[in-house]
Amino acid sequence: MNVKKLTDVDVRGKRVFIRADLNVPQDDAGNITEDTRIRASIPSIKYCLDNGAAVMVTSHLGRPTEGEVKADDTLMPVAVRMGQLLNKPVRLIQNWVDGGFEVKPGEVVLLENCRCNKGEKKDNEELAKKMAALCDVYVNDAFGTAHRAEATTHGIARFAPVACAGMLMGGEIDALAKAIENPARPLVAIVGGAKVSSKLVILKSLAEKVDQLIVGGGIANTFLLASGHRIGESLAEPELVKEAQAIMDMMKARGAEVPLPVDVVVADEVSALARANKIPVDEVTAHDRILDVGPKTAARLSEIIAHAGTIIWNGPVGVFEHDQFAGGTKMMSSAIAHSDAFSIAGGGDTLAAIAKFKIADDVGYISTGGGAFLEFLEGKTLPAIEALEARANG
Repeated sequence: MNVKKLTDVDVRGKRVFIRADLNVPQDDAGNITEDTRIRASIPSIKYCLDNGAAVMVTSHLGRPTEGEVKADDTLMPVAVRMGQLLNKPVRLIQNWVDGGFEVKPGEVVLLENCRCNKGEKKDNEELAKKMAALCDVYVNDAFGTAHRAEATTHGIARFAPVACAGMLMGGEIDALAKAIENPARPLVAIVGGAKVSSKLVILKSLAEKVDQLIVGGGIANTFLLASGHRIGESLAEPELVKEAQAIMDMMKARGAEVPLPVDVVVADEVSALARANKIPVDEVTAHDRILDVGPKTAARLSEIIAHAGTIIWNGPVGVFEHDQFAGGTKMMSSAIAHSDAFSIAGGGDTLAAIAKFKIADDVGYISTGGGAFLEFLEGKTLPAIEALEARANG
């Protein structure tokens, strides 16, 4: 993926328009409850300010109705927090599409919720041209929205004098390319989750590329069914057994493998008080629910991870929210943390597991992408990145 990077652009004295992802959670009073995305946006903003640019930043927040800004939609709390992090005031600009406001070199303003503008979500060309006219340099630093073709993520990149990737977006592109396009082998992918159906495209795409495809959660149960095992009352999708079998056959034909559990942790219910039993996979009874991989399986998966050259991680292998079903994910997390392989992790449950087991500093790259990360793994072209690639040389 060849894109122009912000650090390759001379921004001194230029008007810089940054599309960030500042879609942070808030409580009922509008207070920001978690500011990771704002913090992640700061390096690109600070780079532009330190190099004498006049900086405009915008983002979506929530799911507003186009054409109006309600109290729940405003970026005002974000402007306040951003000002605290930058240690300088950040003005919030309303009704900014047609210009009429001034930003001086070394100053940063926040442009009100971009999804309140009519035509944003439909990537309206007229809107995109108006926004492009506001700047000399367009910077996309919102990988989390890269899978959507919208006016601030796609259209503006076509018409701005210069279009480039911010530091966050650039880092994400480099990490994904390293993991997928030219990985160190063996390439190991871990895909956990409740349903095969929600990750079927990802599983098929990875099955064509990886050397080991570790499956976990309800997905693993469906694969166990496909291989002839009883799974009791475990979460699974029997209607997708043929799909699971096809993926295993595809891997086998390439000399690759889907390593299935040899032992599991079962209980009769999913709760913090449930009694966990470790049993061989062949001893699952009619009323058992498989809620984690067993210690032998966890050790085997950890060995596979230890010998990997590249690790892609999306999803836990058990119901790790409850400690008695967290052993498999914990051991796997530790193996990733101690591996010499390049590792990239993404997805909400994955990030929660990383936080729980305190391994953030030991993962090669943690994706902020969510849906964009998953669509990249599916092999899809992400519109925002495609737009930047088209402008790489102009």
